[in-house]
Amino acid sequence: MNSNVTLKSSLIAPCGMNCGLCMAHHREKNHCAGCITIGSPRVNHCSTCAIRNCIMLKEGNSKYCFSCKEYPCSRIKHIDKRYKTRYGMSMIENLGTIKEVGIRKLVINEKQKWACPKCGNTLCVHKENCLVCGTKRKIKTYRL
Repeated sequence: MNSNVTLKSSLIAPCGMNCGLCMAHHREKNHCAGCITIGSPRVNHCSTCAIRNCIMLKEGNSKYCFSCKEYPCSRIKHIDKRYKTRYGMSMIENLGTIKEVGIRKLVINEKQKWACPKCGNTLCVHKENCLVCGTKRKIKTYRL
């Protein structure tokens, strides 16, 4: 696994997903550079993602879903619910942070929130344990 994951604003997807936390970004084989990275390898489900390829984003020249008149659409609500339930992360919360205080503040918050308390490595949202030292991460609990 790649222990040198650096969180940065270019890894925040239009839906609010932090691609730097994704398992596909952490792995070395078939590494995904992030869904909005131009000209870099992406996993198939990100290349074909309905949110990433949403016509409303493309026509509206918007970078993030919160700028859309349909926000939050059913797609965003569905993925947000799934990630809150399974992984303790909210795309809608991330988008709200970007809208309120900006992308830089979100990235600063994410670096703190997703750092392993033992080794400092960036945690993977899809795994319960740190990929480097094995420390179990604390998952934020959401009431749905």
